[in-house]
Amino acid sequence: MSLAFLFPGQGSQFAGMGKDLAEVFPEARRVYERADAALAPFGLSISKSSFEGSDEDLKQTAVTQPAILTHAVAVLEVLKAKGVAPSVAAGHSLGEYAALVAAGALTLEDAVVLVRRRGLFMQEAVPGGRGAMAAVIGLAPEAVAGACAEAAAATGEVCSAANFNSPDQTVISGSATGVSKAGEILKARGAKRVLPLPVSAPFHCALMKPAEEKLAPFLAATSFRPLSIPVVTNVDALETIDAEVARESLRRQICSPVRWVESVQRLAALAPSAIEIGPGTVLAGLARRIAKDWPVRTTSTSAALVTFEA
Repeated sequence: MSLAFLFPGQGSQFAGMGKDLAEVFPEARRVYERADAALAPFGLSISKSSFEGSDEDLKQTAVTQPAILTHAVAVLEVLKAKGVAPSVAAGHSLGEYAALVAAGALTLEDAVVLVRRRGLFMQEAVPGGRGAMAAVIGLAPEAVAGACAEAAAATGEVCSAANFNSPDQTVISGSATGVSKAGEILKARGAKRVLPLPVSAPFHCALMKPAEEKLAPFLAATSFRPLSIPVVTNVDALETIDAEVARESLRRQICSPVRWVESVQRLAALAPSAIEIGPGTVLAGLARRIAKDWPVRTTSTSAALVTFEA
């Protein structure tokens, strides 16, 4: 059966994540052991951070990113042992790395090291308090993008659309001044809500250029194999099985918006149903607002996986 796998990004983490998976499923436990070994040179035990860390610990981008990736791959391996495999995959921002693990383009070890570096470089790119992100509810994406352009022109600061999450939710990103100005414009134009997001950096905008430049040589030095299934990339919202396209997409996505609405529409055209792989249920909720009749199941707990049937 044709099946899409969706992998979540930052924001889906929670204290204790993955502990129940590792206790119940040997496949999940082995994933955490492999990730711990790969991250040991960084002085990070992702199993300890995930199983025992506080919510505050897990909000650190350089911890969040490998924690979510490892959880997603743990779920992936449990499903694989049950004979459940994707025919196409995509991931939201960070989740694209897990999608490439699912497609065989990256090993778990290479992916978890890359996202550890990605998180560190993103944290370092903008001093604390200088950047901001906000979720805009209730306006069309084109209206949000236009308001960002106006705010950037008025302030001389960076502000742009970062995540096109659903037809009525777009996340904006940039300098604190630029995002604040855009919020004023958006509220005046009828946005239902403009919600500041508790993030450590302004992701997916031009302010992330230093992170892109630092990560690029590590992406170039990492082995990418041809994809065994197509992955729909964030930057183009099109599927690829080309290893070099996948590598370049990961570089480009750091400063580019996540085109999630178009990505889900493409996935729904390629597979009749989907599974959200990893912590949380955010992507299933967004999918219901993008492709209303497209069924998406979730797998964020051991209880859900124990009873899971293909």
